[in-house]
Amino acid sequence: MLKESIEFRNNVKIYGEGTKTIMFAHGFGCDQQVWNRITPAFEQDFKIVLFDYVGSGHSDKSAYKSERYSNPAGYASDILEICEAFELTNIIFVGHSISGMIGLLASIQKPELFDRLCLISPSPRYINEPGYPGGFEIEDINELLEMMEKNYKEWVKYLAPVASKNPSRPELTEEFEVMLMSNDQLIVRQFCEMTFNIDVRSELTKVVRPSLILQTKEDSIVPIEIGEYLHSHIANSNYILMEATGHNPHLSAPTETIQHIKHFIKG
Repeated sequence: MLKESIEFRNNVKIYGEGTKTIMFAHGFGCDQQVWNRITPAFEQDFKIVLFDYVGSGHSDKSAYKSERYSNPAGYASDILEICEAFELTNIIFVGHSISGMIGLLASIQKPELFDRLCLISPSPRYINEPGYPGGFEIEDINELLEMMEKNYKEWVKYLAPVASKNPSRPELTEEFEVMLMSNDQLIVRQFCEMTFNIDVRSELTKVVRPSLILQTKEDSIVPIEIGEYLHSHIANSNYILMEATGHNPHLSAPTETIQHIKHFIKG
């Protein structure tokens, strides 16, 4: 695809004064604006790459094809196409939630493009299995998807405070609600179904780049055990249990998040 086509498709934004590239990938229900509290700390020293997944933010929603985006490999392909179109290499990839796994898959496919991976609140599998505490029963996921179909607005009202888990800071919940409501509801539902049915555990041992796993101490979406699981299955990984709470520490605790990313980059 032409560079201009990919730039438009994924609403790619590149800026910053550095030569080293840092790419930020948003999670489920969000867009690149979710990084607004983080990116200013990197502008002077890095070339910053932001984008929206197809169907999110200001991406080209007409480019959405359910057969391509029904699994994380389609989104990983988009990341690799962005890298190719803009000739990005030696990338520090920062991915939140499902994006951590999408970036991980991209790095396995083309490890030569990546320098290291920073995974914020990631999970390779959200569904409980014997010996594996994913956090949800399959019935929970089915109820969640059914709720989305019946009343999307009420679903947003339910999910936002659960994910934010900062009851003393209602503005964080409100901000997440606005993001969820701004996206195409059908695409968000399909993205949600893809996310909660993901299982990339078998891919973890294939990661060859240094990785940082940032896990908050109270996350209703990703149990602490998952951060520990990832650390034990990804070679050359660092694991940090943050002081932050909730699934979105880049929103609730940007200073702490920035500190950990910078320390990892310098290490």
